[in-house]
Amino acid sequence: MARQKGVLKYVGTLGDVRHFKIKGQEGYFAGMVGGPSGEQVLSAPEFERTRENMNEFGACAKAGKSVRTGLSQIVKQMSDTQVAGRLTAIMKKINLEDQTEARGYRKIEITTQRNYLVGFEFDKNTSLNGIFNAPYSVTHDPARNTADFVIPAFNPANLINAPAGATHFRLIHTLSVVSDFAYNAVTNSYDPIDTAQNEVSDVQFSGFMDLYAPATATTITATLPNGITPSADVTVLQGIGIEFYQKVGSNYYLFATGNCLKIEDAF
Repeated sequence: MARQKGVLKYVGTLGDVRHFKIKGQEGYFAGMVGGPSGEQVLSAPEFERTRENMNEFGACAKAGKSVRTGLSQIVKQMSDTQVAGRLTAIMKKINLEDQTEARGYRKIEITTQRNYLVGFEFDKNTSLNGIFNAPYSVTHDPARNTADFVIPAFNPANLINAPAGATHFRLIHTLSVVSDFAYNAVTNSYDPIDTAQNEVSDVQFSGFMDLYAPATATTITATLPNGITPSADVTVLQGIGIEFYQKVGSNYYLFATGNCLKIEDAF
């Protein structure tokens, strides 16, 4: 049954036409009712390719979710509404690179295709390079469990494009671990190869810095917890970002806009 949403706007089914909204997109959409039943898709021989694609797509979504979960402390205020889909698309590209397994069971071997994740912006509408223009460098130790985000002294007024009303900012440095994924015949699903290290992370912040005063040289060190040494089956994602605040009295209030985070390196 159709449901009225205003002047000639509704969601639901009217005759053979189905109307609906799509998250993150404006307007209303329509499509014909019909298609194969769920039972046909899951069992009929002619839908074998569909089942293979569904199996791998679900795995790619799971791998992308691990990236977001590892950064759950900050990702909500740093991402757009389509970040989950964009990460899934990257994992699908990585999935297609596997030439060792049969279709429908190909691995998501991030450790061999890390370049796909380098430079990923969690908010496609707010690029870190468009907001933060100060010089910086990033390094990590050979064991891959600690890293530095080094920012020489700079003038924020000249090198940061802050949202109107912001008075302060904080720089962010993250390390997060994402495992390769492989099909598990026992569980009949894709699972991280290294479940213990998957989604382990550390998020570090600079102090609150005045947007209208020179910023001193800063080094932000992030270290994976519990002294873990990343295994051969995981990738460490090094992220850098910035978030903006307005200071009122002695309190700092986080802005809803202008904050951004990107994956600077993957190793």
